[in-house]
Formats: sequence, C-alpha cells, structure tokens
Amino acid sequence: MSEYIKKDSEMVELLRKLDISRPVAKTLACLSDGSELTSHSIEMTSGLRQPEVSIAMRYLKNNNLIHVREEKRDNGKGRPVKYYKLTVPMEKIIEKIEENILEERKMILKNIEELKKIS
Repeated sequence: MSEYIKKDSEMVELLRKLDISRPVAKTLACLSDGSELTSHSIEMTSGLRQPEVSIAMRYLKNNNLIHVREEKRDNGKGRPVKYYKLTVPMEKIIEKIEENILEERKMILKNIEELKKIS
C-alpha cells in the first residue's frame, strides 16, 4: 500500500470516528493536500459513487469549505466540468471539528449537572 493511500485511509478512519459521514470523510481525504480535483477524479480516487460525491460537495459547500470552479469542455458540448478545492487548509478544518466536539461535550456536561441538581 503506498504511503499516500495509507495516509488517506487513516484520515478517513479517524474522521469517521469523529462522526463525519463516509462520503465527506473520503472527499476531505482526497482534497486534503490542497489540490483541485473534478468530481470524477474524486470518485476514482475515493471509490465513492457520483451521488455520494454530490452529497459530500453539498455539505462542504454549505459549510464554506470548498471553492467550485466551472470550466467549459474543449468541444463546447455538454455540461461544464466542475473543479473543487478546499478553501481552508485541512488543519483549520480539524480545528473546527475539535471546537464543535468540545462545545458539544460542554453541553452534555451542563445537562448532566442539571440532572444532578434536580434528582
């Protein structure tokens, strides 16, 4: 197994343990090196199907994590090709995941304290 594939596999596994959906985790792993990729190349690299890539892209776009660039095909026929690139470095995305988890844990602890008070 190449070092690149091993790194991506580890990243996907760890993201999944943090409750990141499989399509989003695999897409983030593909884009994590800062490259600009088409949805087709993400499908080929990640093993995801086209609808799964679309779902992941929608999630990433709604969270302002990717930039989408369209380019017309050489022959001018058909839909333009979409290129995707992370808008923030992977380190920042990991920091945001960490913040969200810490905030969620604080709320859980607060609820436990409230339960203790009323019981």
